[in-house]
Amino acid sequence: MITISTRRRTAALAVPLLLGAALTGCADKHLDYLTDYSDHRPLRVTGYPSTDSLEAVQKVVWRLADGDVDGLAALNTEGGDSRPAARAWIKEYGKAAARDEVTADFYEEGSVRQAVALHFTGPDRTQQVMVRIGPHDTWGIVLVNPEPKDVKKSGPAPTTR
Repeated sequence: MITISTRRRTAALAVPLLLGAALTGCADKHLDYLTDYSDHRPLRVTGYPSTDSLEAVQKVVWRLADGDVDGLAALNTEGGDSRPAARAWIKEYGKAAARDEVTADFYEEGSVRQAVALHFTGPDRTQQVMVRIGPHDTWGIVLVNPEPKDVKKSGPAPTTR
């Protein structure tokens, strides 16, 4: 008869539980992303975003469309209280603009940061943003007060390739 010590049995049971907990956390994040993706209009994209810079920009547009001040502020990479800037963004581009068609032009290479021009077709405005790696190696936005440019007056942002 083979007997397994209590210590080995406990360790054998602990490993699957820890892996299950870790995978559940990943699954929740993935499920949140899929839910956000299916609940919002597709983001039109030009240029060459990295997977992470694209996800950060999508989240910015989704939080704007939802009017989610805290969610947008949480994407700030610079620290400090970014809720006033998030409120200004939502006032400028909130539900009406971000729920309409939005195009993101990604410039340069996006391994650690990337300049992006967001074109909102509802109000015909463009906003330049910088997405980058922030705390804990997560991507977000340098969230400062918006400075929209009227597309009809200034034309679309130039493309650099």
